[in-house]
Amino acid sequence: MSTAAGTATTSTTPEGEDVLVDVKGLKVHFPIKKGIVFDRTVGYVYAVDGMDMQIHRGETYGLVGESGCGKSTFGRALLHLEEPTAGSVHFDGVDVASLKGEDLRRRRQDMQMVFQDPLSSLDPRQSIESLLLEGMQAHGLVRDKRAANARLRELLTAVGLPTAALRKYPHEFSGGQRQRIGIARALSVDPKLIVADEPVSALDVSVQAQVVNLLEDLQQEFGLTYLVVAHDLAVVRHISDVVGVMYLGALVEEADADALYAEPLHPYTRALMSAVPVPDPTVEDRRERVILAGDLPSPAAPPSGCRFHTRCPWRQETRCDTERPELRVVSTRSDASDVRPHRVACHFAEQIADGTLVAHAVAPTGGERFFEAGTPAGVTGSFTGPASVTEVS
Repeated sequence: MSTAAGTATTSTTPEGEDVLVDVKGLKVHFPIKKGIVFDRTVGYVYAVDGMDMQIHRGETYGLVGESGCGKSTFGRALLHLEEPTAGSVHFDGVDVASLKGEDLRRRRQDMQMVFQDPLSSLDPRQSIESLLLEGMQAHGLVRDKRAANARLRELLTAVGLPTAALRKYPHEFSGGQRQRIGIARALSVDPKLIVADEPVSALDVSVQAQVVNLLEDLQQEFGLTYLVVAHDLAVVRHISDVVGVMYLGALVEEADADALYAEPLHPYTRALMSAVPVPDPTVEDRRERVILAGDLPSPAAPPSGCRFHTRCPWRQETRCDTERPELRVVSTRSDASDVRPHRVACHFAEQIADGTLVAHAVAPTGGERFFEAGTPAGVTGSFTGPASVTEVS
């Protein structure tokens, strides 16, 4: 593939579907320094440790996982805001990880980011007009003042803000309005990909819905591709075509959104889904929660073998403790209608799904309990309840 910023070779999947982003073996390791006069590296934080992902043109990819799993670092590395330690990121056929200087700056026109905190991501000393014009001027998209004014009004209209906002400053807006300004700034350079890092986590619930609907409308209008990094599973399900579940620096499961929510196969995904409230009191009372033992292990000292085995109720010492599972395709009942194959990083995904492998108690760590109150420690059988709402009859 070409590494020149001006030329690109379009990537496609074996099925011929257009791939905009192709990530292979991406790693981002931060050195841990120690010393007063002379710093020396005593270890690394393995924030992202072997990510493989494809994002097709025009789709929304939702990336979920608990805090500290490396989601935001991965999103920043995708845009080369963080320097990758290893691996490749091909965007529209160009290896972004190999670009430097002016080539990287030009390529960034096609890749923009909406940051988690809308206030801190906007320069408080600049007016909204200046903020929006800055990127357009940097990439040579402003021909004259009249065309620039027309473009600015078009952007504000697209995100639902009045043109009078151009003369104001970020502190004069609410959180939802500031997030709309951040989206308008990302749109100002006509990107192909937008990485939205927790785009609604800092907003009120009512405003969250407005911003999520805005993102969907803009995708239809401008043909955008999204990577939405979030921990709110309800938001991800609403907006995403494909969902990837991340744990301690790597993907553990990936599938179409409907397939993943209907039939989660990885033990970690099952635990996440069991934490999602069901708007039906009868179903909510009947189902049991999967409560994981202990905290997320430190990314500076990840467990050997499967990264999840220290908290997994289906752990098998024969392989889980020593062999790291590959992300592989696993057949599911909903395969016929799936656009994306269901991939799972678990040695025993099939046995867990069909009930051949029975869950067992996990020794609690960090003072936390694995079972719900009142559940006997020696319980056997399917104590996790249904993997999804559809399994409840």
